[in-house]
Amino acid sequence: MVDGRVTVGFPRMHKEASERRDFLPPLIGLLAANGAEVFVESGIGSGMGYTDLDYSTLSHDVHVAEEEECYRQDIVLVLRAPEGRYELLRPGSVLVSMLHFSTRPARVEMLRELGIDAISLDLIANEDGRRLVENLRSVAWNGIASAFAALDHTWPDLVSTHRSTIKVTIMGAGRVGRHAVEFATKYGDDARNEAFIRMGLPGVEVVTLGRNLTGDRGYLEQRLAVTDVLVDATARRDPATPVVPNPMIALLPEHAVICDLAVDPYLLDAEPQVVRGIEGIPQGDLDQWEFGPDDPAWETLPPEIPTAERRTVVSCYSWPGVRPEPCMHVYGSQLAPLLEVLVSAGGVERIRPQGTYFERALWRGSLRGWLERTGRSPVVAGPEGSGD
Repeated sequence: MVDGRVTVGFPRMHKEASERRDFLPPLIGLLAANGAEVFVESGIGSGMGYTDLDYSTLSHDVHVAEEEECYRQDIVLVLRAPEGRYELLRPGSVLVSMLHFSTRPARVEMLRELGIDAISLDLIANEDGRRLVENLRSVAWNGIASAFAALDHTWPDLVSTHRSTIKVTIMGAGRVGRHAVEFATKYGDDARNEAFIRMGLPGVEVVTLGRNLTGDRGYLEQRLAVTDVLVDATARRDPATPVVPNPMIALLPEHAVICDLAVDPYLLDAEPQVVRGIEGIPQGDLDQWEFGPDDPAWETLPPEIPTAERRTVVSCYSWPGVRPEPCMHVYGSQLAPLLEVLVSAGGVERIRPQGTYFERALWRGSLRGWLERTGRSPVVAGPEGSGD
């Protein structure tokens, strides 16, 4: 802390060259106005046209700093998990990030060993389990738009008035799947939709499959055979088992596009293993999210994963980042009340599991809460300031 005040660090993300997202000035200014001493990494917001002055002039309590200094604060906020930088955090500090505890057991153990009081943004939820920090609409919007953009060049008949109705199959009926339905009916984009209507082209048929149909092998095989765009929006109960094994990809028409909205990893050393919902497809990022059947990315998959059957795939680990500034406005508005509570409390240690609405939500997202729910040992945090 600085003079008894909580300090908050905002390091930038250095995942890939095309990652342009950073937290925007309104959120930084709000925290400073609430009494926090805020440190932002030099260059923050530059990918969206902002300068250091756009941040430093918000308040005397906002400082432009180097990356390492941002990681040394009481609370550190970075949207995507900062792989390779966890050791920069102080024991007892709070890391707020998309940490995905359920599918990253090694990450959980590392955070425990380092004594980090982490909060996983993807687990912050209300009493009904609805996430409070998410941009699922943008996941669907950007993913479906990319799928139809790919279909533009895999299927020359796309713009033929003699073609049949486009058939989209969406596996998963959760919130991502429901948003995907909305955008699929419009060819993924309002402009493309209007253009196709003017051209008099046949429309889009969207079929959504829940677990009762994705688990029906005979039905799924028949559906794949007529599917032009196959969308994975599943939340699997068993991450070790694919919904569509690689040989079944051969049932799709040659021009078909696979749209990966789930973007699960391959974690073959985990217990249980984690594989992709559609087996054998590459995982993309903001540098590249479209992969043709001959793309070298297929050859980089673990050798245990079958990849013989291929179609064009669109996949991005960070679909909302395709349109960075609208994405960060959404995250900023969702995080504002949560961070106000966290800063006011001075960290996770003073967050009450049965406290206010936002305290309870923060507790659900905390590593402490996760370990308690899963019967694991609590975080072993060092004393405040240790490791300086």
